[in-house]
Amino acid sequence: MMLDVHAIPAFTDNYLWLLSRGGDAVIVDPGDAAPVLQALEQRKLKLTAILITHWHPDHIGGINQLLQRSPVPVYGPRAEFSRIPQLTHPLDDGDAVTVLGQTFEVLAVPGHTLGHIAYYADQQLFCGDTLFSAGCGRLFEGTPEQMHASLKRLAALPSQTQVYCTHEYTLSNLAFAVAVEPENLALLARLNAVRQLRVQNQPSLPSSLQIELDTNPFLRTDKPDVIRAAQSHSNQISSDPEQVFAVLRRWKDGFKTPAGF
Repeated sequence: MMLDVHAIPAFTDNYLWLLSRGGDAVIVDPGDAAPVLQALEQRKLKLTAILITHWHPDHIGGINQLLQRSPVPVYGPRAEFSRIPQLTHPLDDGDAVTVLGQTFEVLAVPGHTLGHIAYYADQQLFCGDTLFSAGCGRLFEGTPEQMHASLKRLAALPSQTQVYCTHEYTLSNLAFAVAVEPENLALLARLNAVRQLRVQNQPSLPSSLQIELDTNPFLRTDKPDVIRAAQSHSNQISSDPEQVFAVLRRWKDGFKTPAGF
C-alpha cells in the first residue's frame, strides 16, 4: 500500500515531503525544521526517520533541530557522509531502507551532486534534485554523462510512478520545454494545466513518470524534434542522446524564462 505523502512548502520554492502511515511519519530532505515541526503537530504525527537525497543546505539544514526534538535514524548517501555528519545509516546503491512498513530501494543518481541518491518503492519516487517536473537538476558536481545515465535509470521505472521532486520549478521548466518542442501537444496541454494549478497556488507536484516521458525534454533526447532543436541550437552535434542531453543542459543553464510564465 502506498504511503500518504504531504507537501510541506519551504523557502521560496522547496517542497519537503512528509510521508505518513498511521500516526508515524518520515521526512524527506528537511532543509528547514520549523515547517516540519508545525506539520507534525497539526497532523498529530510522530517523526520516526529522516531520508536525505544529497548534501545541499536546503535539503539538510533542519536535521539538527529535528534530532533535538526526536533522535531518529537519519538515512542518506554514504558518498556524502563528510558533508552530512548526522547520518546514522549511510547508504549505497542497491541498499534497501524500510520505514513506515515500506521498503525503499536506494538508487545512485549522480549528476547534480556526485553522491546523490533517490528512494523508490511501490511506484513512489523521491528523487531530490535529479529529475524535476519537466526538467532536471543543474550539474554542480557531476558530468552530463552521469546525469544522462541517472535520468535513463529513473526513466526505466514503471510509467505510473509518482515523481516527488523537491522544487516548484515546473512552469519555468515548461517554458524551456516549449522552446525545445513547440509542437508537442502533450506539452502544451500540460502547460495549461500547470498554469491553472499555480494560479490557485496549488503544487504542480507530484508528477508521473509517464507525463515526464511525454513532456520532459531531458527524458526525450532520442526524439527527432528534440534532436533537431539541440542540433539547431549548437550547430555541430550528432544525434547521440548523451550529446543531445549535454546541449540541452547547457542551453537550459542560460535560458531566460519569457514573461508570462
